[in-house]
Amino acid sequence: MNSITVLNVRVDDVTLSEALAQVDEWMTEPRVHHIVTINPEFVIAAQDHPEFATLLAHSDMNLPDGANLVRAARRQGMPLRERVAGTDFVWYLCGVAAACGWRIFLLGGRNGVGEATAARLRARYPHINIVGTYEGSPAPEEEQEIVQRVNASGAELLFVAYGAPAQDLWIRRNREKLTHVRVAIGVGGAFDYIAQRVRRAPPWMQRIGLEWLFRLLMQPWRARRQWALVRFTLKVLRESSKKRAQATL
Repeated sequence: MNSITVLNVRVDDVTLSEALAQVDEWMTEPRVHHIVTINPEFVIAAQDHPEFATLLAHSDMNLPDGANLVRAARRQGMPLRERVAGTDFVWYLCGVAAACGWRIFLLGGRNGVGEATAARLRARYPHINIVGTYEGSPAPEEEQEIVQRVNASGAELLFVAYGAPAQDLWIRRNREKLTHVRVAIGVGGAFDYIAQRVRRAPPWMQRIGLEWLFRLLMQPWRARRQWALVRFTLKVLRESSKKRAQATL
């Protein structure tokens, strides 16, 4: 697949349909494939966290999640064809999983959100095969028990909702221990949206890149985390200006 880099982070230029087709292919291969949903917060985290940066460089697919990421790619002259929002990807992938009979495990979430997510997915897809949900935590001392739970369930598709970068670092540390999983995805707050614990921004706000503002209004405690978007924007502008200056030399 074709890829670009945004602030030295690889982003794969895939559409939703292409990403779903790739998962279908990977489900026949005998190893864990790691999908990451890249947004500006991930890109900034990679600047400060060398281990996370290495993970993003070696993951199997980095989905272009986030309208501001897509806009930044366009500004750099390397446009991405489509934004693939993580929550949308989970919904559609679960539809494919229901049709194909893949076994799914939902890991993470808080205060019963995993069970609520499972209930909504079952309501949408009556034939979906969710073989387990478990909250747990990304703490290393819990890893052995969690891996045993996932393996005992026979899950082939694993969604991990521990937030970034913890969820993807958890997958990286444990991927070799997962005996049946073929695709593992860090899904951030997708469970909260699917379970309707958190409202999602209206489509028009998503299209113009203001989803972050809606989330901030709904969850004021996210104010500190939104600083990552400010840093991302400033860094992209600085990088673009530098490239334009070099082009005129």
